[in-house]
Amino acid sequence: MDILQDHLARARASGGVFARSVARPPWGLRLPGTIQLALHTVVQGRAWLWLEDPRAALELAPGDLALVLGGPDHHIAHQPDAVCLSPERFREQHANDEHTGHRGATVFLCGAYRFSGDVGRGLIRTLPPALLLGAAAHDPLHDVIALLSRELSGPAPGQQTVLDRLLDVLLVLAMRACFEQSPAAPRWYQASGDPRLSPALHAIHAEAGHPWTVPELASLSGLSRPAFARNFERSLGQAPMQYLTDWRMTLARDYLRTGELTLAQIASRTGYTAGTTDSLRASGSEASWPDRLSPFMGGEARRSRLVAAAPIPAAAKQASRRCASPDPRAPSTAAENTPSMPAAMWTSAVVFASPDPQ
Repeated sequence: MDILQDHLARARASGGVFARSVARPPWGLRLPGTIQLALHTVVQGRAWLWLEDPRAALELAPGDLALVLGGPDHHIAHQPDAVCLSPERFREQHANDEHTGHRGATVFLCGAYRFSGDVGRGLIRTLPPALLLGAAAHDPLHDVIALLSRELSGPAPGQQTVLDRLLDVLLVLAMRACFEQSPAAPRWYQASGDPRLSPALHAIHAEAGHPWTVPELASLSGLSRPAFARNFERSLGQAPMQYLTDWRMTLARDYLRTGELTLAQIASRTGYTAGTTDSLRASGSEASWPDRLSPFMGGEARRSRLVAAAPIPAAAKQASRRCASPDPRAPSTAAENTPSMPAAMWTSAVVFASPDPQ
């Protein structure tokens, strides 16, 4: 199980869109912070990108890629502190620049992604507010950007499918490059490359519903239970069963939000049993799981009553308590064992004015 791929797939990235712009100076574009994740790259000329302070602007040369998280508005222009227009006004002012020749003009590409659920939000929180990635001539990022530019230069049969796939590839390469270059990369990403921990991590993500135990996970990694627990907590900042429980609850919240599964199915997929179904039904408390899960859902669990109710498993009752870090010297205890992306061609005016759905 590729853990980065697992996060990307479960984030259900959607609304992936791309646009190519040609602008002769002076030009500037102001983009709203409602875009969860924006991607910018320059094909020809130069551009400057900044959030709130133009004195901290980043220069984009041809082949560079910038990632910007949602939050404050951000700006891209021919020079720092240039007047930046809304997407609608920018499009109107530079509508004819494409047809007047590219001499002196900047050709740049802008993309936008939206993610859903806790997995998606957790993934983008691992990125800095703005990140500039330089692509060397031999870098795959450089090749993908060149392909995007050529594909966007004119209409062609099957073009939308090509753009969808290239945007997906660009996002994965960008996040991979970001995590590999940053000392603040997510702990799960760093640990996934550790041969002492990766087998256990991959197993947890591949089969979150399996009744994992610390000894079982340790055996997958070829370590003793104390050594595995010690290395796991040192690398990921939490005990193995705490990591497993947190991941299961993250999945459960996302499953609840989609409304595609019954609570019994969610319980099964997240490693909990429905053994108390009959007793809960007899007591008339079938719908208690959404209420009990609401501390983890920010109150949103109550809106999931339209989903067929199932009982909260006994193990889930402990989810609000942080598992204590295991003492490597202590014997194993029972507590250890509890635990495609559609895209559409767009114009700046359409995408950048669209608020991020909650």
